[in-house]
Amino acid sequence: MITALIILIVLATMTSVVAYRKGDGSHVKGFKIAQKTLINMWPLLIIAFVMAGFIQVAIPPELIKSWLGEQAGLRGVLIGSIAGALIPGGPYVAFPIIASVVNAGAGLGTAVAFITSWAMLGIGAIPFELAIVGSKFMFLRLALVLVIPILSGILANVFFV
Repeated sequence: MITALIILIVLATMTSVVAYRKGDGSHVKGFKIAQKTLINMWPLLIIAFVMAGFIQVAIPPELIKSWLGEQAGLRGVLIGSIAGALIPGGPYVAFPIIASVVNAGAGLGTAVAFITSWAMLGIGAIPFELAIVGSKFMFLRLALVLVIPILSGILANVFFV
């Protein structure tokens, strides 16, 4: 986590210097946009972290290990794929949740399937996709990527466990 923090600090510093050097007050506008984003996102962040914490204490680690652990095999991958598709929001929601499940004993294949499914199948994006690009595109895309989270989880289990 410290590495990610350092990278973000460096990137934020670099972008703020670039904005400042423009000389048109872009850095001030950037901080105002950041403030609005923080105000809009803090409820999601708090809920995601609370949910991640409660997952670790509400669900017995033995249950997570048996249903989602390395020994769960395909069942864990399928559950991870379904759960990932159902998680709304951005990475600030999905990653704390999967991190808490992994810390409680979920396997690598399950985690890979979860994140891949969240990124490729996210149910929360479907209404926007349907409205913007239409049903033909949406159904074609979903049909083409439906198996990728499952395959990713299986491959993670085969090659990295």
